[in-house]
Amino acid sequence: MSKQTKILVIDDDPDVHTWVQKILESKPYEVVSAYDGYEGLRKVVEERPDLIILDVIMPGKHGMDVCRELKTDEKYHFFSNIPVLMLTVYPEDRETMHLSMQAGMMMEAEDYLQKPVDPEELVKRVEDLLKE
Repeated sequence: MSKQTKILVIDDDPDVHTWVQKILESKPYEVVSAYDGYEGLRKVVEERPDLIILDVIMPGKHGMDVCRELKTDEKYHFFSNIPVLMLTVYPEDRETMHLSMQAGMMMEAEDYLQKPVDPEELVKRVEDLLKE
């Protein structure tokens, strides 16, 4: 039996988890949930996902901090190659936002999508990131 591809969704909105899980579990993916950045980093270590879908704006530790820690902190060295697909509700050209997506991409997130996300585009991006 082959290992099922595991995707960790880190988002504070339970509706996003339900929606993403419904879409991705129709494919050969197992979806694991975390509802804030701290829980997300803990689940990266516990679950060892193949891909992370990460919300930007969350209470506590936001997505930019989670991504930065995952990609640059030595204690996450073994997990730093996990692709991260960041989600945002903000338009990418909103330069005044202190959590700009350009900063997120410069911080080594592999890709990003703007919410609301088209289901077909989500699956395509996930498949593309898993191929790399």
